[in-house]
Amino acid sequence: MESALEQLKQFTTVVADTGDFHAIDEYKPQDATTNPSLILAAAQMPAYQELVEEAIAYGKRLGGSQEEQIQNAIDKLYVLFGAEILKKIPGRVSTEVDARLSFDKDAMVARARHLIELYKDAGVSKDRILIKLSSTWEGIQAGKELEQQHGIHCNMTLLFSFAQAVACAEAGVTLISPFVGRILDWHVANTDKKSYEPSEDPGEWPSRYQVRSGWAGQGRPSGDCLGCPSGVKSVTKIYNYYKKFGYKTIVMGASFRNTGEIKALAGCDFLTISPKLLGELLKDNSKLVPMLSAKAAQASDLEKIHLDEKAFRWLHNEDQMAVEKLSDGIRKFAADAVKLERVLADQMFSAENGK
Repeated sequence: MESALEQLKQFTTVVADTGDFHAIDEYKPQDATTNPSLILAAAQMPAYQELVEEAIAYGKRLGGSQEEQIQNAIDKLYVLFGAEILKKIPGRVSTEVDARLSFDKDAMVARARHLIELYKDAGVSKDRILIKLSSTWEGIQAGKELEQQHGIHCNMTLLFSFAQAVACAEAGVTLISPFVGRILDWHVANTDKKSYEPSEDPGEWPSRYQVRSGWAGQGRPSGDCLGCPSGVKSVTKIYNYYKKFGYKTIVMGASFRNTGEIKALAGCDFLTISPKLLGELLKDNSKLVPMLSAKAAQASDLEKIHLDEKAFRWLHNEDQMAVEKLSDGIRKFAADAVKLERVLADQMFSAENGK
C-alpha cells in the first residue's frame, strides 16, 4: 500500500513548508514555501552559516548605513535560500516581502521587484518564484500590479476570510494560501469548544453572500460572525467558489495542525505541509480519497460577488476571526523579521558597536 503522502501527490500538488534543504531532499515536494519565521530558524542552524556569511558579505559590499547594509543582507539571504531550494525541487519557491510593508502597496511592489532582480542576478528566472504578500487590501492590489504590469507571480498569504479570497481572485493573482490551522487555533482560544474533527465546522456563515452595491453598512449577513468557518470548511468553500466561477488562481491550503486536516482537503490544488506532518503522512498507509473536486464545486449553491475596496473592508471586518488572525500574523512575521535583522546585525557590526 502506498503511503498517504504518495497517494496525496496523485491528486494534490504537495509543497514543503520549510527552509530546511534536508527536509526537501527527503520528501521530494513539487514546490516549497518560506517565510520570515522559517528563514530565521534556518539562519541560526550551523548547516546554513555559509549562506548567512555570503549574505553579510553582500550587504557590506553594497555599503550605506548599517540599516541599509542589514536590509540588503536580508534580501540576499532570502534569495540565497530560495536559489538553493530551487536546486532540489522541480517547481517554484515562495519568497516573502517584509510584513512591515503590509499596508504600503508601492513599497511592496518595489521590494518584490528588487527580490526578482536579485534572483535574476543569481541566474533564476522569475517564472520559478512566487512573491508572498500579506492579504491586506493594499497587498492584494500590489499583487494585481505585479501580476499585470510586471509578470511577477504572487502568493497571497495570511488569508483567513472569504472576502480576502474573493478580492484575490478578482485581482488575478497566481496563488492564495488560506491558513487552516490558525483558524482552528482561534476557535479553540475563543469559543467553549476545544476540539474539532478535521472537517468539522464551528458554525459556517451562510453560503449565499448578499453583497451588492450599497450593501456595506446595512448590517452583517444573517448568522453570527463568531460562526466563521473552520479552516477546512473555509478552504473548501474558497476552492468551490474558484472552481465554480472559473478563476485560475490556485488554492493552496497552509498552516496545518494535524494530518487529519490535510486528508480532509485532499484534492485541493496545492497543500503546503511542514516536514513533521510530511513525515507522518509518509508513515501512514491508510487509504486516501479526494475530498475536493472541480466537478463537485459546480453543484455548490455559491453566488458570484464583486468586492470593491469599501465592500471588501466591510465584509472582512465582519469576520472577527479573520481580522484578529491577519493582524496577529503580520505582527508575528514582522517580529521575526526584526529578530533576523538582529541576528545579522550582531554578526555584521558587533565589533564596531563594541560588543
